[in-house]
Amino acid sequence: MSFDLPRNVILPVDAVDVRLDPGPHPFALTNAAAIADNWRRETAANPALFDGTVVLLSELAYRDGRLIGRCHAVNYSTFMLWRKRRENSGAEHAYAHAMLVAGDNALVAIRMGSHTVNAGRVYFAAGSFEPIDFRDGLVDVDFNMIREVGEETGIDLSTAERGRRWHALSTPSGTVIFRRYHVTEPADELARRITAFVATETDPEIEGPVIIRDASDLPDGLMGHMKPLIEWHFASHG
Repeated sequence: MSFDLPRNVILPVDAVDVRLDPGPHPFALTNAAAIADNWRRETAANPALFDGTVVLLSELAYRDGRLIGRCHAVNYSTFMLWRKRRENSGAEHAYAHAMLVAGDNALVAIRMGSHTVNAGRVYFAAGSFEPIDFRDGLVDVDFNMIREVGEETGIDLSTAERGRRWHALSTPSGTVIFRRYHVTEPADELARRITAFVATETDPEIEGPVIIRDASDLPDGLMGHMKPLIEWHFASHG
């Protein structure tokens, strides 16, 4: 199966069948020494980095509205080397975005903190899939979305109205699976709540909220995959 899905187009997704393989990722096995060397350099430059566990794909395909794939748990140090060697690596990255839609239809994103790998970059609150996001070996995308938004912003999306389905956008840098989460508060109130939450955190992951009110309202530092998601939101419904 390898990686077989359309690139640079937003796809409707009815089901996500991405399973966690208990075995090691081939990329981790064949690059062990380089991973260790790179991690020493990365942590020397940014001591705040933590070598936790994330997952990396070894297969992903789009079939009849379904994303079907296989992934493996890897150390974050493995992921950091892979970021530099994506091409012909036999590995890809998938992650999830809860598109936080305020009651006034504005989108509420976040700007990452200065100590993070994506310092200053703007995207929807999110994080890589971790083993905790899997149920009986199958990824629970909405659990990941709700968990990450709660951890980064303090906003609980567990009772928010969800969009009818997921969508996905696959680019050479990775595949984002996204879904609208609608809340009743206007964007300014959500931003106030997020700012207050960040102020209580000892080591906040984000700098703060970023409100996006229309498709031309693009902030500095916006991650490349975000522009088509923003345009899609303001041009469509559901």
